[in-house]
Amino acid sequence: MTAPSPVPTPPTAAALAAPLFVLLWSTGFIGGKLGLPHAEPLTFLLWRMALVAVVLAVASVWVKAPWPQDWHAVGRIALAGLMVHGLYLGGVFTGLAQGVPAGAVAVIVGLQPLLTALVAGPLFGERLNARQWLGLGLGLAGVVAVVWEKLTLGIGTPLGLGLCVMALFGITAGTLYQKRYCTDMDLRTGTAIQYGATGAVLAILAPLLETMQVRWTGEFVFALLWLSLVISIGAIFVLFALIRRGAASKVASLFYLVPPVTALMAWALFGERLGPLALAGMGVTAIGVALVLRKG
Repeated sequence: MTAPSPVPTPPTAAALAAPLFVLLWSTGFIGGKLGLPHAEPLTFLLWRMALVAVVLAVASVWVKAPWPQDWHAVGRIALAGLMVHGLYLGGVFTGLAQGVPAGAVAVIVGLQPLLTALVAGPLFGERLNARQWLGLGLGLAGVVAVVWEKLTLGIGTPLGLGLCVMALFGITAGTLYQKRYCTDMDLRTGTAIQYGATGAVLAILAPLLETMQVRWTGEFVFALLWLSLVISIGAIFVLFALIRRGAASKVASLFYLVPPVTALMAWALFGERLGPLALAGMGVTAIGVALVLRKG
């Protein structure tokens, strides 16, 4: 595969990458809340994957970005995309559609940093010290505190919970596989392949499982464009850049910050309750992530 052209990363840009990713990724749950009432989950994701794949493919051709030179590389890139985009997003969206509360979904997928740390050690030789393990534990405790007030006795169907677990393993396996086998892919063409492959699978599943009806309201169009351009391109590019430059377990710890930031956005935009326990959980989560990311 042709290696991507080196892109210099100024110190300021590198320092802003992590908070930028957390901010962008957190808006994805807000976009999902706006768009899902107007389309079924797999149909929504199919439109999203198709739009992003076309935009990235056209942009890649326009700037003459390098494409993979062999089918083995294409297969590895596509497989990573199916895990990161297909299993994760498909699991989260369909889990919500099955009645699993957003708080329960956040707790389940919030296990990703711990799961990543457990696997990254033997896979990449990434060893976490006692301080970093403490940080992972605090981060998880903080996430649980943030979403606790949103949990209800009805936690959805067993199928819905299983889909959320699938999402957890999808994003974990996808980020680890991406770091190991796809670090030399060009982000523009590689990501276009990933979204194209995910869209092809959804094009088969959506007609079989859903009616594929969409209510093209202004709210849905805004959600589709935001999730496609800002999240699926902007946030994913930042995530893959962080994976390429950093330890997998440290990058994964950033996902702990997503539920607290999402809760703040939901409070500001939708008036959702944000009590003392949630506020305390945000502080604990921030301390936990700081312990994981701290050098020395």
